[in-house]
Amino acid sequence: MSGILAAAIAVGLAAIGAGIGNGLIVGNTVSSIARQPELRGTLQTTMFIGIGLVEAIPIIAVVIAFMALGSGA
Repeated sequence: MSGILAAAIAVGLAAIGAGIGNGLIVGNTVSSIARQPELRGTLQTTMFIGIGLVEAIPIIAVVIAFMALGSGA
């Protein structure tokens, strides 16, 4: 039972962290576009790459949680 709780906490914290990270990335990108509108395309591309990297963390956390639950430990 404690393994299930630990997996849920790990996935939840990873999701919270990714949400905060995505908020910071998008917020800073919007403020950068407001300051330099001519760089919109470059900034958006960089933003999407950053969001993709940040979103990998909760996916990895889910995989590790499933591995921990499946190992019987």
